[in-house]
Amino acid sequence: MAIATEAVNPKAYPLADAQLTITILDLVQQAANYKQLKKGANEATKTLNRGISEFVVMAADTEPLEILLHLPLLAEDKNVPYVFVPSKQALGRACGVTRPVIACSVTSNEGSQLKSQIQQLKVPLSFLFHSIILTPCLHPFSPVLNSEMI
Repeated sequence: MAIATEAVNPKAYPLADAQLTITILDLVQQAANYKQLKKGANEATKTLNRGISEFVVMAADTEPLEILLHLPLLAEDKNVPYVFVPSKQALGRACGVTRPVIACSVTSNEGSQLKSQIQQLKVPLSFLFHSIILTPCLHPFSPVLNSEMI
């Protein structure tokens, strides 16, 4: 599966590498089969607000990207991992639709056969997610910067 990265917006962070993208899209496809997938930015927002989202996947080639940049903020507030994949076309195919999909949310289900696979995927996603949260602020008035300057 060739994944194009030429139209990826630099604001789309964290961006999954090729191997992680394939793993994510495979799990998204399985979640669609098990009816544990909500497609679109609006439905992903609803799952985050309701607390039923396991993780959120967004397309980095969305134009304009700002139409889904509320999702990372909401996901961070709800402590839900999120990741960008390079292609909205590939995300749409994985979701089982013919149209491009800019965002989707894999939802929780207690008796699900996907529970172990979701937990396995959440490990690298959580690593990406927590690397964002724990990155120190580089604001000029940040105590981290000021202590280094002294």
